[in-house]
Amino acid sequence: MAMDRARSSSGDQIDRDAGQGLSIKRSRTGRKPTVAPLHDDGESSRGSRVSGMDIRRAPKGNRKRHLAIGAGAAAILAAAFLYSRLEPAAPTVDRNVVVLGTVERGEMIREVRGSGTLVPEHVQFVAAVTAGRVESVHFEPGQEVTASDILVVLSNPDVELQVLEAEQQWTAARATLVSLRESLGSGVLNQEASVADARARYLEARREAEAYGKMVDNEWVSQNEHENARDLADALEERLRTEEARLRLLNETIDERLAVQRDQVSRLADIHRYYTERAANMEVRAGADGVLQDLDLEVGQWVQSGTTLARVAQPGRLKAELRIPQTQARDVQVGQSARVDTRRDTIPGRVRRVDPNVQGGSVLVEVSLDGEMPAGTRPDLNVDGMIELDRLSDVLYAGRPAYGQSESTVSLFRLIEDGNAAERVPVRLGRSSVNQIEVESGLREGDVIILSDMSRYDDVDRVRIR
Repeated sequence: MAMDRARSSSGDQIDRDAGQGLSIKRSRTGRKPTVAPLHDDGESSRGSRVSGMDIRRAPKGNRKRHLAIGAGAAAILAAAFLYSRLEPAAPTVDRNVVVLGTVERGEMIREVRGSGTLVPEHVQFVAAVTAGRVESVHFEPGQEVTASDILVVLSNPDVELQVLEAEQQWTAARATLVSLRESLGSGVLNQEASVADARARYLEARREAEAYGKMVDNEWVSQNEHENARDLADALEERLRTEEARLRLLNETIDERLAVQRDQVSRLADIHRYYTERAANMEVRAGADGVLQDLDLEVGQWVQSGTTLARVAQPGRLKAELRIPQTQARDVQVGQSARVDTRRDTIPGRVRRVDPNVQGGSVLVEVSLDGEMPAGTRPDLNVDGMIELDRLSDVLYAGRPAYGQSESTVSLFRLIEDGNAAERVPVRLGRSSVNQIEVESGLREGDVIILSDMSRYDDVDRVRIR
């Protein structure tokens, strides 16, 4: 009976498996039946043997896996989006490598600075009057000289020849003047003799004509003889007037002719004097008392006419020649106070002249020095000068930043968070000085700013200070 129940149970299982599309084959040996999957046509697969324990299950679904992958991708995209929205970390700046400045309110002194040299106020330039060869040099730079000291001796044969020719022409002109004076005097004397002779003959003829006139009445002479005597007297009278006129003309022109020749002699004398002075100037003299400078000549050297051979500086009075940048020199005026730093002393002074021309991007400003010169000051000494332009009262000002220009708007870093960070702020700058600049807007009194160059941080608006 138990066997019948087992068979019945086995038959029911076979029926259930058949209902699921499996082909049930009974084993001839009496073992458990084999289960084979059925094809679409209801037949069992050929050659396929499946143990009763290896029953194929339906595949599980991938929904949970797909949901997990999607959630992970969404999380990654959200993180990337949030990261892109985050600002980069502020760079760090070492406090020891930046220069800080504090905004202050009060009086600001506007100044400009320039470098230059000390030069003598009075300098005598010694130049060659004519070209020549250097025969000898008697002094060296740095020695004190007097006005009559001979510095250099030159030689030029052409100059000596010109002196001789000028002297010859002058002598010939003087000889001509003497000869002219003699000839004119002789002419005057001869003309005076001619006048006297003409006068005597005229008077004689006039007396004879008067005598003939009296004799005509007595019929001692004929009327014709009387008329001839009268005509002769008239002719001699006209000749007398002509000779007298010639004498007057000679007397009138003699002074002019002598004056012309005298002028010629005077001109030739000046020419002779000029060439003589040129020859004398071959011995080049200092021309002034002082210290000899810039005498750099060698024996045998040829110098041209007009060449500056040396300078003689009068010691004791010096002035400063400063070079002021052209962008800062527009407000420099004559009379403004100045200070000249010689690296050892500071000398007060005033602006005496401003060159109207610009050379090499700078303007030459002359500063006269007041008071006694400190010990050690000498010509060509390198100095620095400060010129005071004006004073601004009750203004905001700060140290001049490395890249800030006057009358401009710049970006500066202002310290915040108790000096542990700095943020970029736009600042309007006004008038400037050497080390200070006026703040028109953008900062307040007491603000601390970075004055050093921060151009490497142009792409950030905030830095950390450590």
